[in-house]
Amino acid sequence: MVKGNIGRALKEARGTQTQLQLSIEENVSRETISAYENGRAKLPPDISRSIVGKKDDPWLAMAVRHEYTRTGPVRLEGKKVDLHRSSTKEKLLEELEEAKSFLEKCCMSNHLSFIPSFDRQDLEETLVQLVDVITGIEHFLAVVCEEAEISYLGIWQKHYNKLIARGYVNQEQIIEGQA
Repeated sequence: MVKGNIGRALKEARGTQTQLQLSIEENVSRETISAYENGRAKLPPDISRSIVGKKDDPWLAMAVRHEYTRTGPVRLEGKKVDLHRSSTKEKLLEELEEAKSFLEKCCMSNHLSFIPSFDRQDLEETLVQLVDVITGIEHFLAVVCEEAEISYLGIWQKHYNKLIARGYVNQEQIIEGQA
């Protein structure tokens, strides 16, 4: 099994639940669950939504997003990673400061299709810094929600409710998965 893939995240989210128990919940065979976990079959979107909804596991949600879009953070697991809550907080603050510094220097007054190549390089580096922030935020959220037993999905729902209340999205976008 490839380290960090959706199969591993699914197995971790399953916890002490057996493959058979999960297969009954999801109305698939135990062999199908095994195939998802071992990377022999791709986890379908409907089943991934169902399991993420039931397990409320931030690491699984992160893996599912990456599996289907090839965007968004992947779980950091290298030998230099420290996923302690205080370490993720400090790393996030560091990434925020770096991104803020790059963003403040980034010229946005000219139409972006006409920027010179050296400004384009600065813009691209600014965007990379912002992606670093996204990775930091996702890891901080995952670590804190998991340790404090706060619903990851509940946090997202509160965020969506705030967006709806402010008129940035409508409820149908959230219900239909368009937000």
